[in-house]
Amino acid sequence: MNPSNLLPLIVGIPLFGAILVMCTPKAETSLHRGLGLFFTTVTFLVSLAILAPKFYNAKEGGFQLVFDAEWIPGINAHFKMGVDGISVFLVILTTFLMPLTLLGTKNSIEKYTREFIASMLILEVGMLGAFVAMDLFLFYVSWEVMLIPMYLLIGIWGGQRRLYASIKFVIYTMVGSLLMLVAIFYVYVKGGAALGHYTTDLLELTTVSLPWHAQVWCFAAFAIAFAIKVPLFPLHTWLPDAHVEAPTAGSVILAGVMLKFGIYGFLRYAFPLFPHGGMVWAPALAVLAVIGIIYGAFTAFAQDDVKKLVAYSSVSHLGFCMLGVVAMNTMGIEGSLYAMLSHGLTTGGLFLGIGVLYERRHTRRLAEYGGIWKQMPIFAGLFLIITMGSAGLPALSGFIGEFLSLMGTFLAGDTFPVQHPAFLPIVRGLAALATTGVILGAIYLLYMFHKVFFGKLDKAKNGNLPDLKGHELATFIPLVLAIMVGGLFPKPILKAMQPSVDHFINEFQKHVDEPDCAFAHTYVNGCKPLAPPAPPPAPAAAPATPPPADAEGGGA
Repeated sequence: MNPSNLLPLIVGIPLFGAILVMCTPKAETSLHRGLGLFFTTVTFLVSLAILAPKFYNAKEGGFQLVFDAEWIPGINAHFKMGVDGISVFLVILTTFLMPLTLLGTKNSIEKYTREFIASMLILEVGMLGAFVAMDLFLFYVSWEVMLIPMYLLIGIWGGQRRLYASIKFVIYTMVGSLLMLVAIFYVYVKGGAALGHYTTDLLELTTVSLPWHAQVWCFAAFAIAFAIKVPLFPLHTWLPDAHVEAPTAGSVILAGVMLKFGIYGFLRYAFPLFPHGGMVWAPALAVLAVIGIIYGAFTAFAQDDVKKLVAYSSVSHLGFCMLGVVAMNTMGIEGSLYAMLSHGLTTGGLFLGIGVLYERRHTRRLAEYGGIWKQMPIFAGLFLIITMGSAGLPALSGFIGEFLSLMGTFLAGDTFPVQHPAFLPIVRGLAALATTGVILGAIYLLYMFHKVFFGKLDKAKNGNLPDLKGHELATFIPLVLAIMVGGLFPKPILKAMQPSVDHFINEFQKHVDEPDCAFAHTYVNGCKPLAPPAPPPAPAAAPATPPPADAEGGGA
């Protein structure tokens, strides 16, 4: 098999599955679920081939498995895909969660099953396409493709306020997308003038040095789109409504994968395209991240709806990821990426667990539970491990990412913020404040677990709850194993990330060290300011004329 065809195959399998599902009879709900599980499982198994040594060299920092085909000649857009250490494990996370989500929620969707499975498969196409895109236009199209099926998942299969939540989700996302599109147009036009040809190729456009003020505003446009997706405080208000009203499958994928595109967008697009803008806005992003960590934790603790509690926990946990990115050192960025992977496993597992409880009790209020451990001991034990992983217990995956992100932030005064002297005095203070989020996270998660599983079994409806069924065990066991393995053996993943992270940091620092200049110059050719003209040399002094020999004697 040609390695360059692997990524299009991974993206194409769920697309083919969605088309096939829509061609089946509407009444064959079992067939729809079976096809959805089959195609997502095959996609996962094929995606594992990415990590095979003959396909992917973990010691290289650049893009690999690159597929490049002309797509839209009029704008010179290419169907260009590739992965590196920053994106490869996010692709694996996506393909890993999709079959588990469909398996764990196979009985929760009773209407429009065919359309539901097709929407999930199209959602996977959009997510995978955005993670592997090396073309700005392809990324933007994939970004928008994700929006449509998630809107349908919330609006059709959601709760009582599903219309409000779905419209709010669309409005927030579309506003950010349009701002990003305006910045893409600007980069496209200015890049064409600088390079001598128009292109949407990411690698080519990162060589273009835009003027300082343009970088600041373009970075802000991209940052708003990505901050909404993170979600970064105060642009997070769409998330609790979307989570509460979305079906369990929608919540799992929204928290497990889609929120990662905010952090990924900063790493892949905003900072490489607009490095000087990133330097300007990084301190503000760091402050907002810390506010989100603490605010999300306190707000989560105040919730009585267990699903809304986990939704606000994502606001807090993704703040650690944002903080690790703006630290702009290897430890911080690796911690951010690892925290994203762990968050996908743990928070996805929490939402799946909440779905199990809701299917049995049809309520999410904490006050309606208590003493369930006696009735569901297997579920309680597995859910405890997932909860502890989310709380950052050592030896579980959540600890690694948060620890590295915080250490990277604490050490950031020696690297990234050097360009901002005003930021230096508070960078370690921000790290210290963020550390309180770990403590607060343990408090609200243990409080939630205690309210649901411990205490008296004093609710009659809780007295006959069945434990996990076979398909539910098949869902939770792989998640729990992944959380434990990720906490005990992080080195292989971190080692595979490091070359790409180091390459990203080196390129960013190189571009930052280059002064901003007219867009006609590029980083590749160097972007040095014109040296002031040398002053004209001073006229040489006329040599002194020796006096005549008879000047004093006057002659004979």
